[in-house]
Amino acid sequence: MMTPDPAQTQTEDNGSATGGTGANAPGAAKARTSVPRTIGVVALATVAGAVAGALALYGMNGLPGNEAPPPSTKAASGSAAVAPAGGPDADCAPAVARASALAPLVTGEIAALKLATEPRRMPPLTFTDASGKAMTLKDFSGRTLLVNLWATWCVPCRKEMPALNALQGKLGGPGFEVVAINLDTRDPEKPKTFLAELGANNLRYFADPETKSFQALRAVGRGFGLPTTLLVDEKGCEMAFLAGPAEWSGPDAQALLRAAMAGAADPAAGAASR
Repeated sequence: MMTPDPAQTQTEDNGSATGGTGANAPGAAKARTSVPRTIGVVALATVAGAVAGALALYGMNGLPGNEAPPPSTKAASGSAAVAPAGGPDADCAPAVARASALAPLVTGEIAALKLATEPRRMPPLTFTDASGKAMTLKDFSGRTLLVNLWATWCVPCRKEMPALNALQGKLGGPGFEVVAINLDTRDPEKPKTFLAELGANNLRYFADPETKSFQALRAVGRGFGLPTTLLVDEKGCEMAFLAGPAEWSGPDAQALLRAAMAGAADPAAGAASR
Protein backbone atom coordinates (compact mmCIF):
# COMPACT_ATOMS: atom_id res chain seq x y z
CA MET A 1 0.00 0.00 0.00
CA MET A 2 1.50 3.35 -1.05
CA THR A 3 1.72 6.23 1.45
CA PRO A 4 0.29 9.47 0.10
CA ASP A 5 2.75 12.28 -0.58
CA PRO A 6 2.12 14.94 2.17
CA ALA A 7 3.33 17.76 -0.10
CA GLN A 8 0.97 16.72 -2.87
CA THR A 9 -1.95 16.42 -0.41
CA GLN A 10 -1.28 19.88 1.03
CA THR A 11 -1.09 21.43 -2.44
CA GLU A 12 -4.37 19.89 -3.47
CA ASP A 13 -6.02 21.12 -0.21
CA ASN A 14 -4.81 24.66 -0.91
CA GLY A 15 -6.39 24.45 -4.33
CA SER A 16 -9.74 23.47 -2.83
CA ALA A 17 -9.60 26.28 -0.26
CA THR A 18 -9.34 28.92 -2.98
CA GLY A 19 -12.26 27.62 -4.92
CA GLY A 20 -10.21 25.51 -7.32
CA THR A 21 -9.17 28.35 -9.63
CA GLY A 22 -5.96 30.05 -10.71
CA ALA A 23 -2.50 28.88 -9.65
CA ASN A 24 -3.86 26.85 -6.74
CA ALA A 25 -6.39 24.90 -8.82
CA PRO A 26 -6.18 21.10 -8.62
CA GLY A 27 -5.03 20.94 -12.25
CA ALA A 28 -2.19 23.37 -11.58
CA ALA A 29 -1.21 21.49 -8.43
CA LYS A 30 -1.01 18.23 -10.35
CA ALA A 31 1.08 19.92 -13.02
CA ARG A 32 3.52 21.17 -10.38
CA THR A 33 3.80 17.84 -8.62
CA SER A 34 4.29 16.05 -11.93
CA VAL A 35 7.50 17.97 -12.61
CA PRO A 36 9.70 16.21 -10.03
CA ARG A 37 8.17 12.89 -11.05
CA THR A 38 9.06 13.57 -14.68
CA ILE A 39 12.61 14.50 -13.69
CA GLY A 40 12.86 11.29 -11.69
CA VAL A 41 11.69 9.18 -14.63
CA VAL A 42 14.18 10.88 -16.94
CA ALA A 43 17.00 10.37 -14.45
CA LEU A 44 16.08 6.70 -14.05
CA ALA A 45 16.04 6.22 -17.81
CA THR A 46 19.45 7.87 -18.08
CA VAL A 47 20.93 5.54 -15.46
CA ALA A 48 19.35 2.51 -17.13
CA GLY A 49 20.82 3.57 -20.46
CA ALA A 50 24.27 3.90 -18.94
CA VAL A 51 24.03 0.45 -17.37
CA ALA A 52 22.87 -1.07 -20.65
CA GLY A 53 25.76 0.57 -22.43
CA ALA A 54 28.23 -0.81 -19.91
CA LEU A 55 26.85 -4.33 -20.24
CA ALA A 56 27.08 -4.08 -24.01
CA LEU A 57 30.85 -3.87 -23.64
CA TYR A 58 31.06 -7.19 -21.82
CA GLY A 59 28.24 -9.70 -22.37
CA MET A 60 27.00 -11.13 -19.10
CA ASN A 61 23.52 -12.54 -19.71
CA GLY A 62 23.84 -15.48 -22.06
CA LEU A 63 25.49 -18.06 -19.81
CA PRO A 64 24.06 -19.91 -16.81
CA GLY A 65 25.37 -18.96 -13.41
CA ASN A 66 27.28 -15.82 -14.37
CA GLU A 67 28.16 -13.66 -11.43
CA ALA A 68 30.19 -10.55 -10.76
CA PRO A 69 33.97 -11.03 -10.59
CA PRO A 70 35.56 -11.24 -7.15
CA PRO A 71 37.45 -8.16 -5.88
CA SER A 72 40.83 -7.89 -7.56
CA THR A 73 43.95 -8.35 -5.49
CA LYS A 74 46.98 -6.09 -5.58
CA ALA A 75 50.56 -7.02 -6.26
CA ALA A 76 53.32 -5.84 -3.93
CA SER A 77 54.17 -3.09 -6.40
CA GLY A 78 50.59 -1.81 -6.25
CA SER A 79 49.70 -2.87 -9.79
CA ALA A 80 46.62 -4.99 -10.47
CA ALA A 81 47.27 -8.71 -10.05
CA VAL A 82 45.21 -11.52 -11.51
CA ALA A 83 43.57 -14.22 -9.41
CA PRO A 84 45.01 -17.73 -9.66
CA ALA A 85 43.87 -19.87 -12.59
CA GLY A 86 44.06 -23.59 -11.94
CA GLY A 87 46.38 -25.15 -9.40
CA PRO A 88 49.89 -23.97 -8.48
CA ASP A 89 52.52 -25.56 -10.68
CA ALA A 90 56.25 -25.01 -10.35
CA ASP A 91 56.65 -25.79 -14.04
CA CYS A 92 54.73 -22.59 -14.76
CA ALA A 93 57.27 -20.34 -13.03
CA PRO A 94 58.93 -19.46 -16.38
CA ALA A 95 55.55 -18.28 -17.69
CA VAL A 96 55.29 -15.79 -14.83
CA ALA A 97 58.79 -14.50 -15.54
CA ARG A 98 57.92 -14.09 -19.21
CA ALA A 99 54.67 -12.37 -18.29
CA SER A 100 56.51 -9.93 -16.04
CA ALA A 101 58.86 -9.07 -18.90
CA LEU A 102 55.85 -8.18 -21.04
CA ALA A 103 54.70 -5.42 -18.67
CA PRO A 104 56.15 -2.54 -20.76
CA LEU A 105 54.10 -3.76 -23.71
CA VAL A 106 50.75 -3.77 -21.87
CA THR A 107 49.62 -0.44 -23.24
CA GLY A 108 47.32 1.28 -25.68
CA GLU A 109 44.65 -1.02 -27.08
CA ILE A 110 45.53 -3.83 -24.66
CA ALA A 111 46.10 -1.71 -21.54
CA ALA A 112 43.42 -3.71 -19.67
CA LEU A 113 45.38 -6.97 -19.99
CA LYS A 114 46.28 -8.50 -16.60
CA LEU A 115 49.59 -10.36 -16.43
CA ALA A 116 49.97 -13.51 -14.34
CA THR A 117 51.80 -13.08 -11.05
CA GLU A 118 51.69 -16.70 -9.80
CA PRO A 119 52.67 -19.95 -11.55
CA ARG A 120 49.32 -21.46 -12.46
CA ARG A 121 48.37 -24.05 -15.00
CA MET A 122 45.20 -23.55 -17.03
CA PRO A 123 42.22 -25.63 -15.90
CA PRO A 124 41.20 -28.42 -18.29
CA LEU A 125 39.08 -26.94 -21.07
CA THR A 126 37.08 -29.36 -23.20
CA PHE A 127 35.57 -28.49 -26.58
CA THR A 128 35.21 -29.89 -30.10
CA ASP A 129 36.53 -28.99 -33.53
CA ALA A 130 34.44 -28.49 -36.67
CA SER A 131 34.16 -32.25 -37.20
CA GLY A 132 32.95 -32.86 -33.64
CA LYS A 133 36.25 -34.31 -32.42
CA ALA A 134 36.84 -33.78 -28.70
CA MET A 135 39.80 -31.54 -27.90
CA THR A 136 41.63 -29.94 -24.98
CA LEU A 137 44.44 -27.40 -24.75
CA LYS A 138 46.90 -30.31 -24.60
CA ASP A 139 46.25 -30.78 -28.31
CA PHE A 140 48.06 -27.45 -28.83
CA SER A 141 51.15 -28.21 -26.74
CA GLY A 142 54.24 -26.45 -27.99
CA ARG A 143 52.35 -23.38 -29.20
CA THR A 144 51.62 -20.04 -27.57
CA LEU A 145 47.83 -19.67 -27.53
CA LEU A 146 45.34 -16.85 -27.38
CA VAL A 147 42.26 -18.64 -26.03
CA ASN A 148 39.04 -16.70 -26.60
CA LEU A 149 35.53 -17.61 -25.43
CA TRP A 150 32.77 -16.04 -27.51
CA ALA A 151 29.13 -16.33 -28.60
CA THR A 152 27.01 -14.86 -31.38
CA TRP A 153 24.63 -13.24 -28.86
CA CYS A 154 27.59 -11.31 -27.40
CA VAL A 155 27.84 -8.01 -29.32
CA PRO A 156 31.47 -7.19 -28.36
CA CYS A 157 32.44 -10.77 -29.25
CA ARG A 158 31.07 -10.29 -32.76
CA LYS A 159 32.85 -6.96 -33.10
CA GLU A 160 36.27 -8.31 -32.12
CA MET A 161 36.07 -11.47 -34.24
CA PRO A 162 37.50 -9.78 -37.38
CA ALA A 163 40.52 -8.72 -35.33
CA LEU A 164 41.06 -12.25 -34.02
CA ASN A 165 40.78 -13.60 -37.54
CA ALA A 166 43.29 -11.03 -38.80
CA LEU A 167 45.64 -11.84 -35.92
CA GLN A 168 45.58 -15.53 -36.78
CA GLY A 169 46.36 -14.62 -40.38
CA LYS A 170 49.36 -12.53 -39.33
CA LEU A 171 50.87 -14.62 -36.52
CA GLY A 172 49.29 -18.05 -36.85
CA GLY A 173 51.61 -20.97 -37.48
CA PRO A 174 53.58 -23.70 -35.69
CA GLY A 175 54.35 -21.36 -32.79
CA PHE A 176 51.04 -19.57 -32.29
CA GLU A 177 47.29 -20.07 -32.68
CA VAL A 178 44.10 -18.23 -31.80
CA VAL A 179 41.77 -20.79 -30.20
CA ALA A 180 38.35 -19.13 -30.41
CA ILE A 181 35.78 -21.35 -28.67
CA ASN A 182 32.13 -20.67 -29.46
CA LEU A 183 29.63 -21.07 -26.62
CA ASP A 184 26.28 -20.86 -28.46
CA THR A 185 23.98 -23.39 -26.81
CA ARG A 186 21.14 -23.67 -29.36
CA ASP A 187 21.60 -23.59 -33.12
CA PRO A 188 25.06 -25.09 -33.91
CA GLU A 189 24.92 -23.70 -37.44
CA LYS A 190 24.46 -20.08 -36.38
CA PRO A 191 28.09 -19.41 -35.34
CA LYS A 192 29.37 -21.23 -38.41
CA THR A 193 27.16 -19.07 -40.61
CA PHE A 194 28.32 -15.94 -38.82
CA LEU A 195 31.98 -16.78 -39.34
CA ALA A 196 31.36 -17.68 -42.98
CA GLU A 197 29.56 -14.41 -43.65
CA LEU A 198 32.37 -12.58 -41.89
CA GLY A 199 34.94 -14.29 -44.06
CA ALA A 200 36.85 -15.53 -40.99
CA ASN A 201 38.81 -18.12 -42.94
CA ASN A 202 41.93 -17.98 -40.79
CA LEU A 203 40.29 -19.29 -37.62
CA ARG A 204 39.70 -22.96 -36.99
CA TYR A 205 36.21 -23.60 -35.65
CA PHE A 206 35.91 -24.78 -32.05
CA ALA A 207 32.67 -25.14 -30.07
CA ASP A 208 31.52 -25.87 -26.55
CA PRO A 209 27.69 -25.78 -26.56
CA GLU A 210 27.58 -27.15 -23.01
CA THR A 211 29.75 -24.20 -21.85
CA LYS A 212 31.99 -26.52 -19.83
CA SER A 213 35.08 -24.47 -20.68
CA PHE A 214 33.41 -21.32 -19.38
CA GLN A 215 32.37 -23.04 -16.16
CA ALA A 216 35.90 -24.41 -15.68
CA LEU A 217 37.33 -20.91 -15.99
CA ARG A 218 34.61 -19.46 -13.78
CA ALA A 219 35.52 -21.95 -11.06
CA VAL A 220 39.02 -20.47 -10.90
CA GLY A 221 38.03 -16.83 -11.19
CA ARG A 222 38.17 -16.36 -14.94
CA GLY A 223 34.63 -16.83 -16.27
CA PHE A 224 33.00 -13.47 -15.54
CA GLY A 225 31.36 -12.90 -18.91
CA LEU A 226 32.08 -12.78 -22.63
CA PRO A 227 34.37 -12.24 -24.32
CA THR A 228 37.02 -13.80 -22.11
CA THR A 229 40.57 -14.12 -23.46
CA LEU A 230 43.67 -15.79 -22.01
CA LEU A 231 47.27 -15.84 -23.17
CA VAL A 232 48.69 -19.33 -22.59
CA ASP A 233 52.25 -20.52 -23.05
CA GLU A 234 53.37 -23.67 -24.84
CA LYS A 235 53.14 -25.71 -21.60
CA GLY A 236 49.56 -24.74 -20.83
CA CYS A 237 50.46 -22.10 -18.23
CA GLU A 238 48.56 -18.84 -18.01
CA MET A 239 50.52 -15.72 -18.90
CA ALA A 240 47.75 -13.11 -19.06
CA PHE A 241 43.99 -12.61 -18.88
CA LEU A 242 41.57 -10.07 -20.29
CA ALA A 243 37.89 -9.67 -19.37
CA GLY A 244 36.27 -7.91 -22.31
CA PRO A 245 37.12 -7.11 -25.93
CA ALA A 246 40.34 -5.76 -27.43
CA GLU A 247 41.80 -4.82 -30.79
CA TRP A 248 43.80 -8.03 -31.12
CA SER A 249 45.14 -7.37 -34.60
CA GLY A 250 46.46 -3.92 -33.71
CA PRO A 251 50.14 -3.03 -33.29
CA ASP A 252 50.01 -3.09 -29.49
CA ALA A 253 48.65 -6.64 -29.35
CA GLN A 254 50.99 -7.89 -32.05
CA ALA A 255 54.04 -6.47 -30.30
CA LEU A 256 53.12 -8.15 -27.03
CA LEU A 257 52.26 -11.48 -28.63
CA ARG A 258 55.46 -11.59 -30.66
CA ALA A 259 57.42 -10.97 -27.48
CA ALA A 260 55.43 -13.65 -25.66
CA MET A 261 56.10 -16.15 -28.42
CA ALA A 262 59.81 -15.44 -28.33
CA GLY A 263 59.98 -15.32 -24.55
CA ALA A 264 61.55 -11.90 -25.08
CA ALA A 265 62.09 -9.35 -22.34
CA ASP A 266 63.21 -6.52 -24.60
CA PRO A 267 60.40 -3.98 -25.17
CA ALA A 268 62.44 -2.42 -27.97
CA ALA A 269 62.27 -5.68 -29.91
CA GLY A 270 58.48 -5.73 -29.56
CA ALA A 271 58.23 -2.07 -30.59
CA ALA A 272 60.32 -2.80 -33.68
CA SER A 273 57.68 -5.25 -34.90
CA ARG A 274 54.93 -2.61 -34.94
